[in-house]
Amino acid sequence: MTTLQTSFSKNTFYFLLAGLLFLSSCSESPEKFFDITILNTNVLNDFASPTFASHINDETKEFPDIPSSKKNGNEAVTSINNKVLYLEQSLEKIKKLSPTGDDEKAIKDQAIQLYEMVIPVYKNEYTKYAQLCDAKGSDDDKKAAALQIEEKYAPAFEKRYTELLEKGKAYAAKHNIQVNWGQ
Repeated sequence: MTTLQTSFSKNTFYFLLAGLLFLSSCSESPEKFFDITILNTNVLNDFASPTFASHINDETKEFPDIPSSKKNGNEAVTSINNKVLYLEQSLEKIKKLSPTGDDEKAIKDQAIQLYEMVIPVYKNEYTKYAQLCDAKGSDDDKKAAALQIEEKYAPAFEKRYTELLEKGKAYAAKHNIQVNWGQ
């Protein structure tokens, strides 16, 4: 083989390899798509619920006989801020997906709508609730704030979340993705 043939063969090989890598990065496997759009929503399953409000409040609990439980006074807000950062990262991953069919497009769009619905609530209402918890507000004020969030957002959230999970179940079945739906 001449130098020109060797160079051409190597260049052709590298070009084909680069093309394959590019094409494989353009669409995700069904499993990866499912993980990003459906499975990651499990961090939202307690949104607008008394359970989540209780968890936020628990971030501020101190125990007199346990010195390591001493709090700085910002634990609840920090917890909400961390959740918002995680949700925003998850939303960006969803937005970067390249759906290959109508079912993937519908799932992607619905997942985006769900995240775009809850993130502002975490940033606003839940942050205010967390500030109340960190400030050791009265139990009545905390219950009222948590109930207001639940009454305002739970019905719409449950509807969207359930619809997304139903689409996810159909998608998982179509692509033979093994999922434990908690049943």
